[in-house]
Amino acid sequence: MFRFKIDWPLFVGLIMLSAASMLVLWSAGGESTRLLISQGVRLGVAVVVMLALAQIRPDSLFRWTPYFYAVALVLLVLVLIVGDTGKGAQRWLDLGVIRFQPSEAMKLAVPMMVAWVLTRKTLPPSWQNLSLAIAVLVVPAILILKQPDLGTTILILMSGALIIFLAGFAWKHIGILAILGAVAAPIAYQFLHPYQQRRIQTLFDPWSDPLGAGYHTIQSMIAIGSGGAQGKGWTEGSQSQLEFIPERHTDFIFSVFAEENGFIGVVMLLLLYIVLTGRGLYIAYYTKDTFSRLLAGSLAMTFFFYVFVNIGMVSGMLPVVGVPLPLISFGGTSMVTLMAGFGILMSIHHHRSLMSH
Repeated sequence: MFRFKIDWPLFVGLIMLSAASMLVLWSAGGESTRLLISQGVRLGVAVVVMLALAQIRPDSLFRWTPYFYAVALVLLVLVLIVGDTGKGAQRWLDLGVIRFQPSEAMKLAVPMMVAWVLTRKTLPPSWQNLSLAIAVLVVPAILILKQPDLGTTILILMSGALIIFLAGFAWKHIGILAILGAVAAPIAYQFLHPYQQRRIQTLFDPWSDPLGAGYHTIQSMIAIGSGGAQGKGWTEGSQSQLEFIPERHTDFIFSVFAEENGFIGVVMLLLLYIVLTGRGLYIAYYTKDTFSRLLAGSLAMTFFFYVFVNIGMVSGMLPVVGVPLPLISFGGTSMVTLMAGFGILMSIHHHRSLMSH
């Protein structure tokens, strides 16, 4: 008899985050009913996708992974050829009834494909197998960087790097790659767009360009600091209500949340993120087959890395790279991708005793 598979700790935590998103979006969006309805519809679609993936066995996901990765790669190429442009970036495909970012699919396709490559051979991976995994990782990263979308590029590189780390790659080899990365960083910097270089420069002194590249960071830091311990109250944040915070319903929504809910609210939000991450790592730890264990570990840790990057970005500790706050920021494709990842975690958890990879 069919049994509907759902992991209740994950599900309840995700519903709590979604409820918080609705509240802060109502405030950040100027009490816009249209914005709230749009987010609600997208949330509904995301939940359906999550529950559908939770019913699929991980061994089926394993078989489909190369095809999923190939389709996502083709879509990235199409973006560069016929993609829609918005705010100076060519990131979207418009199919008439739906407009989406194929780069979001890579947030799932890359860790799945890297795990697929590494688990087909003995672990820890050999240099030959590792080279193939790195190629799987780097090719879509280059395509996404050309859009340009530095934030998503960083997230995708991290999701694949976490798989390699979890696969037991020797620390000395990780050290070698880290040194190579540090040496390559100044070279990579030269290939960044001027506005991206300026964002990195203003990280250390945003007041050097308070009306330009440093504006986002300065206004965001003012909002976060003015929240104090208890916050100013729902819809009472002056920085957000007077529209000093740019992108306040997307990338900088944490600033709105912090101003209205204060330090106490921020701590509660972070605890919720930590609980969800911890549950994902728990699922990974008790999973028997290698593919599922690597994938679950990467999905959980990458989710928290999203949180770390967004909060670091809006609080002036990291450059502004355009990463939304997971499941809080307004957005469609990113929400579906995140919920799909949690659906895969639920699938791995409920089928963990049936797998044999």
